[in-house]
Amino acid sequence: MANVAIATDSNSGITQAAAKELGIRVLPMPFYINEELFFEDVTLTQEQFYRRLAEDADISTSQPAPGDVTDLWDQLLETHDQVVYIPMSSGLSASCETALMLSAEYKDRVFVVDNQRISITQRQSTLDALAMAEAGMDGKAIHDMLMRERLEASIYITVDTLKYLKKGGRVTAAGAAIGTVLNIKPVLQIQGEKLDAFAKARGWKSAKKIMLDAMEKDIAVRFAGKAVHLCAAYTCSDEEAQEWKRELEARFPGYEIHMDRLSLSVACHIGAGSMAVACSKKIDI
Repeated sequence: MANVAIATDSNSGITQAAAKELGIRVLPMPFYINEELFFEDVTLTQEQFYRRLAEDADISTSQPAPGDVTDLWDQLLETHDQVVYIPMSSGLSASCETALMLSAEYKDRVFVVDNQRISITQRQSTLDALAMAEAGMDGKAIHDMLMRERLEASIYITVDTLKYLKKGGRVTAAGAAIGTVLNIKPVLQIQGEKLDAFAKARGWKSAKKIMLDAMEKDIAVRFAGKAVHLCAAYTCSDEEAQEWKRELEARFPGYEIHMDRLSLSVACHIGAGSMAVACSKKIDI
């Protein structure tokens, strides 16, 4: 039976403290703030990030240095036979492609999973991988299972401001200005590898309803007859997040809803004030 280590990156929303409790490793994602390098949850806290964001600092994301990735794998291979590494979706970052290229030098020892996930669905993939490793599955079997299930997830997210979508080129300056005046809240979705537009709402009440209705339809139709994990994420205040969680619990009774702050790589592109709901199909292990 292979002794398999599980690793992911901080886009999963798994903190360094939580990773230690779980017995996994989380590679911190790098950020540049006014050209100074920081690492998520290591030299940059959530509070520091949002303070700098509010100050209109120049913030950009980057992918981990190849040496940092291989150093992590080498450390794990000192005590494990194999590593399963789950980075963020290749459709959202080049870091997955880089990891896949690097893993060619670790044949049958490192398995990189490009399972098109980010944030809370990426977290769930990591937990699934851990459960499979604990059940005695080897690295290849875990990789293959996660790849088969990679598209069995759904995320809906609403942003509070169009400022950062405009900055990233996802909406025009004129569109952002009109949207701000009309209190437009865009609802975005991740169905597979990319972040796409889903709907437009006038105000938060309408945006929440759109997300709740969309998730209810996914569970009833897309995942009909299948058990799913239901999760939520946010960049809004903790009080608003708890209210969002209560609304989800009322709409979806019987689900144990895990809630996390969104990873900073996502928050960088959408700003503060956002809310998200996600589900992923449960894997039979």
